[in-house]
Amino acid sequence: MLSDIGILGMNRRNADFTITRNPRKYYPLVDNKITTKELLESHGLPAPVLYFQIRHIFELKLLREITRLREFVIKPARGAAGRGILPIVDRVENKWKTSKGDLLTQEYVEYHISNILAGLYSLGGVDDDAFIEYYVRSHPVFNPISYHGVPDIRIILYMGIPVMAMLRLPTLKSGGKANLHQGAIGAGVSMQEGITLKGVYLGKLVDRHPDTGNSISGIRIPFWKTILEISAKTFNIFKLGYMGVDFVIDVLLGPLILELNARPGLNIQLANRDGLLTRLRGIDELMKSRCPEKLSPDERLEIFREMIKKIEGQYF
Repeated sequence: MLSDIGILGMNRRNADFTITRNPRKYYPLVDNKITTKELLESHGLPAPVLYFQIRHIFELKLLREITRLREFVIKPARGAAGRGILPIVDRVENKWKTSKGDLLTQEYVEYHISNILAGLYSLGGVDDDAFIEYYVRSHPVFNPISYHGVPDIRIILYMGIPVMAMLRLPTLKSGGKANLHQGAIGAGVSMQEGITLKGVYLGKLVDRHPDTGNSISGIRIPFWKTILEISAKTFNIFKLGYMGVDFVIDVLLGPLILELNARPGLNIQLANRDGLLTRLRGIDELMKSRCPEKLSPDERLEIFREMIKKIEGQYF
């Protein structure tokens, strides 16, 4: 069985971790990106600035009044798998220019937002809200291994303790989006040093970026210690025992939390050539006589370091 070699499957993830560790009452805190953003801001944790939100069709007029804003991203509040995200990078005469270079009319952008409001991209197809936020410009360290988009870093947290990470890299196939379901690369990351390992692309193990041809391993992620420290703090706010925290690194602002996920996917194991289950069981062992809710972020990071000492010889 895969569990015998430490691989976490979906059924076990759901039964032993998401259901048992994630009280349903806290799901709305991460399923709605506007709620997530407001909570992060209220606790002083960094996230892309929210410019405004659109809840009703008649509010589309707000978009017509932002001609001075040259860069922004339109997102669905309850979107899933990266769907419905529209990055705008410039205004060319009377059209909006996307990060891919497409020129869109005002009517097209408004139609896209109306689809967001109708729930086209939301979880379960329910009516949704749209919001416009700061456009992140990625740190240049990622330029050689990214194609027309902003890479992000996913941290898997278990009881507030970082256990595994992955750098998601946009490709031509993914349309410049850092989403594995749409064709992005997932590169494993050494938890100890924040250095990229090999990765996975369209379900296959890879060493190089398919579009740039450059090796995806050996890249040191900037602000790694800060990213771990911020991620450990999110547990106190969102109270989910098993979740993913997604970061971007802006060239000016540094690490920003993009979103949180109460049901993080399992491809991160392929990217790291390692199983989550071994690490999760290791945390269970270290936490036997401790209550995660009573630990400070620094104390949880100390447990993280204990875990790393146990596995670094085997995996890193």
